[in-house]
Amino acid sequence: MLERYEIETFLTLAEELHFGRTAERLRVTTGRISQVVRKLERRIGAPLFERTSRVVRLTPIGTRLAADLRPLVAGMAAAVERAVAAGRGITGELRVAYVGESTAPVLLRAVSLFAGRHPDCVVHVREASLATTRSSLRDGTLDVLIASYPFGGMANGPALLREERVLAVAADHPLAGAESVSLEVLGDYPVVQYPAVTSVEFKRDRTPDRTPAGRPVPKGPVGNTFSELLALVAMGRGVLPVGEQARQYYARPDVVYVPIRDAPPILRGPVWLASNTTARVREFVRAAVDANPLAPVSPPPNGPVINMTASGAAKSSATSYGD
Repeated sequence: MLERYEIETFLTLAEELHFGRTAERLRVTTGRISQVVRKLERRIGAPLFERTSRVVRLTPIGTRLAADLRPLVAGMAAAVERAVAAGRGITGELRVAYVGESTAPVLLRAVSLFAGRHPDCVVHVREASLATTRSSLRDGTLDVLIASYPFGGMANGPALLREERVLAVAADHPLAGAESVSLEVLGDYPVVQYPAVTSVEFKRDRTPDRTPAGRPVPKGPVGNTFSELLALVAMGRGVLPVGEQARQYYARPDVVYVPIRDAPPILRGPVWLASNTTARVREFVRAAVDANPLAPVSPPPNGPVINMTASGAAKSSATSYGD
């Protein structure tokens, strides 16, 4: 049997893939992390991590062990949370946020329903910036975020919003008068880039390196907020694929939104740190699903997914982290 601290150390390192950040989260030294990992590897009889001076990654055996352990640990934590909730109800504080104006109504409906169900739990609501979403979830500043998928390295709830993609271009851009465009046009113009803190999966989805035909996509300048990204578009510094709701929430005379006829839809929904899957978080995700007037859809698999069943029970399934 593995000790609790061994499991916690292994899963945290499997999530962070960085000894320093793991030590920070667990409030121990990096030497202690290394010691625990070596002890685990001796017990398993095989390396769990590949370590070099520049990178830490899971071995195939480590990947399988993490996938097997995550739902077991989540299940035990959920059992304790359910017992506490049954005895005391949902209390305390919950910090939630949204990214972009289009997700605010979804979050506010969820907050209203959750507050009605759990009046003893105080909910704090704010807007999160693109540059701090991931760090805020990791350090506990935020418990739940309504954001765009894919959001690598985090747990995901059912997607609550689905919207078609459009291409944001300057009002005087050659494509501004087009009825629609293909994703292939991304190979013809620089594409404005999201900040470095956004996940690899998100960048690959929104601003791919290549077109569907394999042509390289020129990289434009980087913006740190969505308004800054659109400002770069308006200045003619590049184009940017976005969701169609930008027409309503980010309408501006110097930017035109052209439909992309062959792009998959954008999905948005709740994300949170898997190790922070508390009863409050589970109940808030359930409230978000129940308060959403549209039928929730499954998000792309980029983290542990919490599926809300027809009976209202939450079930967790672990999928691979892609960061």
